[in-house]
Amino acid sequence: MIAVLCKTSVSKVRWKLRAVMADRKVTNKALAEVLGMNPVSISKLRTTDDMPEIGGEALAKLCDAIAQLSSIPCTPSELIEFIPDEPPPEKN
Repeated sequence: MIAVLCKTSVSKVRWKLRAVMADRKVTNKALAEVLGMNPVSISKLRTTDDMPEIGGEALAKLCDAIAQLSSIPCTPSELIEFIPDEPPPEKN
């Protein structure tokens, strides 16, 4: 039996909270106060690049809080980036 090793490529969802907060000058402390959370919890959410397991209601509250603090509307699509997998190279 011959084993075929191939690199499987998987799509990824990137979490961009860090960039959104930096662009809007929103601090961990301010966001935590609006959301009624601990600043350490916000820091953990902010420093990850992979999409955290977060429900729709929590995502909506996060967007509302960022909009409130920055006076700029915020949508979930600003916090999330879909990176599709790369198709395998074609064989000749």
